Amino acid sequence: NGGFLMDTCRLILETGMGSDLYGEDYTKAACRAVHDAIHHSSIIMFRSLSLDSRKMQVKVTIGVKKPELVDAKLVAEVLPHGVVSVKAVCGGLNITDPENGTISVIATAAVEAFYEIKKQNFKRT
Repeated sequence: NGGFLMDTCRLILETGMGSDLYGEDYTKAACRAVHDAIHHSSIIMFRSLSLDSRKMQVKVTIGVKKPELVDAKLVAEVLPHGVVSVKAVCGGLNITDPENGTISVIATAAVEAFYEIKKQNFKRT
């Protein structure tokens, strides 16, 4: 590394919410939450700083009432760049409709992007 101190730093944190109102599909709600999170902003830093976005590590945490029903591989496919890992945890919200016997699934997502950078090139203010 040429004597430089290299660290992996979190550069991005985006959050989102998604739902499946009729199908009780936890993966669909999770994918919608990730889509919501990543479309809140336009991250131009990779282009501006000539960073290869394929090298970023992307950590996705999904909160739903039944995390075991989330297909992490399908959720990961929503992300357009980086090396993606997805973890589903207990969270989110289920809304029961007793008249129709259905459950609306609401998922939350946190999408974090980490990149290996030379810390001495950046200042904390």
